[in-house]
This record gives sequence, structure tokens and C-alpha cells, in this order.
Amino acid sequence: MPLTKPNQQLRRDLKEAASLLKWSGVDLMQAAVRLSEDGQEVEAKELLKIAANYQEAEDKLAGYADEVKVGRIERAKPE
Repeated sequence: MPLTKPNQQLRRDLKEAASLLKWSGVDLMQAAVRLSEDGQEVEAKELLKIAANYQEAEDKLAGYADEVKVGRIERAKPE
């Protein structure tokens, strides 16, 4: 069964949010490398923790998008 338009939009929104988190995490990792190279290990480790949290959130959102695709999650119609 094809997705309804609201569910298609929900899936797109979830995938877009996951993608933003992914690339933000990549940017944070690059910044952490630069900080580490400059001897700022504490700050670098903080950024790596944040990047790891972004990765976890990205994985959750991607999973939710997959659940929308197979019909396990649906957007309710407005009342």
C-alpha cells in the first residue's frame, strides 16, 4: 500500500532531520580533530561526545523513517 501524502511528508522530514544530524556530526568531528591537533584535548573530547549523541539521534530518526515506510508509524489526520 502506498504512503499517504502526510506520511510521505513525515518520512521526508525524518530523513532530512537525520541527514542534518549526520553532517553536523561530521563537522563536529572535524572540529574535534583540529582542537586535538592544537592540544585542546578536553574540548575535543566534549565535541566527540556531542557528535556521538548526534549519531544516536540520527539512527533513531532513520529508524522512524523506515517504520513510516512500512506503515508501523502513521501521521494522524487533523481533526
